[in-house]
Amino acid sequence: MTDDQLHTLARKRVAMKIGFGIHLLVYALVNTGLVAISLFNGARWHWGPLLGWGLGLAIHGLVTLLNLRGQGLRDQMVAAEVQRLRDRG
Repeated sequence: MTDDQLHTLARKRVAMKIGFGIHLLVYALVNTGLVAISLFNGARWHWGPLLGWGLGLAIHGLVTLLNLRGQGLRDQMVAAEVQRLRDRG
C-alpha cells in the first residue's frame, strides 16, 4: 500500500472508532437521565429505551469490531484470489 492509501485507511478506522465512542457516550448519558427520571416518577418505562437502544449499540459495536478485525482477513482472501488467478493464467 502507498502512504496515501495507508493514511486513507487509517482515517477510516479512526472515524469508525470515534463514531462508536460517541454513540456509547451518548447512550450512557441519555439513558442515565432517562433512568433517573423514570425512577423519580416511580415508573419503570426506562427499560424500553435502555434495551432497544442497547441492542442498536451492540450491533454498532459488532459491525465496528468486524470491520476493524476483518480487514486483515479480507486482505488475505484478496491476496489468495489474486494468486489463484495468476496460477490459472
